[in-house]
Amino acid sequence: MHTSLDKIVSRIIKLLAAITALLLVFITLFIARESIPAFKQIGVADFVFGSKWYPVAFVGEPSYGIFNMIVATLYVSAIAVAIALVVGVGAAVFLSCQANQRQRNLLYPFIDLLAGIPSVVYGFVGLMVIVKCFENLGRSAGESVLAGGILLSIMILPFMISACSETMLKHREAYEKTSSALGVSKWYMVTELILPASRKSILVSMALAIGRAMGETMAVMMVIGNSTKFPTLLGKAQTIPALIALEMGMVEVNSLHYHALYAAGLVLMLLLFAINAIIMSVKQKVLE
Repeated sequence: MHTSLDKIVSRIIKLLAAITALLLVFITLFIARESIPAFKQIGVADFVFGSKWYPVAFVGEPSYGIFNMIVATLYVSAIAVAIALVVGVGAAVFLSCQANQRQRNLLYPFIDLLAGIPSVVYGFVGLMVIVKCFENLGRSAGESVLAGGILLSIMILPFMISACSETMLKHREAYEKTSSALGVSKWYMVTELILPASRKSILVSMALAIGRAMGETMAVMMVIGNSTKFPTLLGKAQTIPALIALEMGMVEVNSLHYHALYAAGLVLMLLLFAINAIIMSVKQKVLE
C-alpha cells in the first residue's frame, strides 16, 4: 500500500517539476519571439552595448542601447547581495548557534514577515527614510544606486537568513556534542566547522537573492532616480525592470520600442541564467 502511494506521489512531483520547466521554456520562447524584430532592426551589439536610450527622438533617429541599464542592474544587485550576505550570514549564525529555541520561535515570524511586505511599501519607506538620509547628508538628490542597493539588501535578507539558518542549525546539532567533549569553544566550532559546512546553503541563498534582486522593480524604481546615464555609486540610474515597467504601458503594440522592451527583458533573463550557472558551477567545485 505504502509502495503504491509512494509511486503516485513521486509521479505527481515529477509531473509538477515538468510543468514548471515547460512554463519556463514557454515564457523564454515567447519573450525571445517578441525580441527578434528589435534585434533585427537595431542589431544585437548596438542594442546590448549601446549607451543611449532615446526611443522617442524629436531630433534625429531614435536610439536603443541598454548597456547603462545592464550595468545599473548588476551594480545595484551586487551592492544589495554584498550587504545582505554579511548581515544575513551573521543573523543566521546568531539564530542557529546563539539563540535558544524560544528566541528562534519569536524571531522567525518577523523574518518571514519581511518577505511578505509588498514592494511598494518598501519603496515608500526607502523614499522617506533612505533617500531623506542622503539628502540630509548634503546630497542635492537622495535617489542613487547606493540607496537602491541598501533598500534591496533589506528586501532579500529573509531569503539569505532562512536558507542559511536551518542548515547551520543542523550542523550545530551534529557537531556540538563532539566539540564540547573535546573542549572546543563554541566560536571555534562556528568558524571552523559550521560555516565551512554551510557553504552550499550560502551559495544557494546567494542565487535566490540575486534572482530576487535583479528582478525587483517597484521599490528600486522609487529610490534610484530612473536616469539612463551611466551609473555611479551616488548617482542616479535605471535598472532593466524599472525601464520595462515605466515604458511598457505607453508604447504602441508591435512598434520597435515595444519589441525593444521585450528584448531588454530577454537580456535580463539571460543574465540571470548566466549568473545562476556560474553559482551552480562554483557550488559543484565547493562540494568536490
